[in-house]
Amino acid sequence: MLKIVIGGQLNKQTIEKQIKELGGNDIDVVIKSDLDAVMAVKGKQADYYVGACETGSGGALAMAYALLGQDNCVSLASPSSVMSKEQIEEEVNKGKIAFGFTAPSSKKMLDILIPALLNK
Repeated sequence: MLKIVIGGQLNKQTIEKQIKELGGNDIDVVIKSDLDAVMAVKGKQADYYVGACETGSGGALAMAYALLGQDNCVSLASPSSVMSKEQIEEEVNKGKIAFGFTAPSSKKMLDILIPALLNK
């Protein structure tokens, strides 16, 4: 079972609902503060971190960048750029563990990201 923590600044309950719908019984998902969410991943109590904000990286990933390192994080969508399905799958396969995106893109990003994580 995958364990995903939700941090970031926006739409946490909506993101949680969508992850549960996409992952069913194969995913355990919990909403936390940014610090607690990142510490759960760092301490191996969770497998992945996701978060949303206005830019897709600032409020979504700032704590993850600081504590997990830039090499473990990726912004999937910003106001000016949205990764393709292939690019997202490539980032998952590279071993990224923290994913940020803009609030308006969250549905599209999660529709691609969650199956990619489950199939890894």
